[in-house]
Amino acid sequence: MLQNVAAVLLDGVNPFEMAVVCEVFGIDRSDEGLPVYDFAVASAEGPVLRSNAGFSLQVEHGLERLESADLIAVPAGSCYETRPFPPGLLDALRRGVDRGARVLSVCSGVFVLAAAGLLDGRRCAVHWHHAAELARQYPRLTVEPDVLYVDEDPVITSAGTAAGIDACLHLVRKEQGPEVANRIARRMVVPPHRDGGQAQFIERPLPKAPCDTVGEVLVWMEENLEREVTVEQLAARAHMAPRTFARRFQQDTGTTPYRWLLRQRVLRAQELLEGTDETMDAIAARTGFGTAAAMRYQFVRAIGTTPNAYRRAFRGPRAA
Repeated sequence: MLQNVAAVLLDGVNPFEMAVVCEVFGIDRSDEGLPVYDFAVASAEGPVLRSNAGFSLQVEHGLERLESADLIAVPAGSCYETRPFPPGLLDALRRGVDRGARVLSVCSGVFVLAAAGLLDGRRCAVHWHHAAELARQYPRLTVEPDVLYVDEDPVITSAGTAAGIDACLHLVRKEQGPEVANRIARRMVVPPHRDGGQAQFIERPLPKAPCDTVGEVLVWMEENLEREVTVEQLAARAHMAPRTFARRFQQDTGTTPYRWLLRQRVLRAQELLEGTDETMDAIAARTGFGTAAAMRYQFVRAIGTTPNAYRRAFRGPRAA
């Protein structure tokens, strides 16, 4: 059973990611018949820590508090992708997993779990901003860059910032059922489960090709997303043979004309969903998908959520 929870902090801890764990597991909600966790905050670097927001934290417990925890949570902090971690903390995390405890990271806290070797051979989540660096430093793990969290029991990793809420509620739901998780979520005024993954939050600037010839075609494609075009037509605009154009396009953009065009259509649809009140049919027509059903299919494949859910997430439920 999930009863004893410890959040372990390092110097430079992020207040929000720390508070996520405290809010889910550290609040007494017994007046509503909800579980009360034996919760504590522990420090891996002395009784006084500095947060990355500039204020100090006085922490009562040290690493010894981790020895009795059913769940050890590691919130994010400053420069976790480059700083060393105390050997005593890494040892305590390994001992926890060996005796059957779970470990959970929020955002860049995953670097601590990776340094302890707990992610070797496992999938994991991290804020999309850190995904490439995590994969580079720790090639024995597999980064899932688009998801909100990954449960590789007994190791649970979550993506950026608020995704820690999703991971914590997932664990509550898994251990104590959906009713408990839903009631905690209602008290926190958050959805008990969010659709989609990180893909909907990643900023992706439109790629530009270094080649002037292909670059001119890219500009035309961006300005004419609603048109149906073939490789032959694009090659003619570039004054190339179709096979030569396709090869040059792949070299300059790293993808095929079809996939490049599809990605730009999804990006334009995201902009219109965020910034306009146009109907799904109108957006589908403007972006070259043709129908709302076709747009929905490609949007879900690329972003991991539906156009309606995306609009609700970025503009509120009344916009949808």
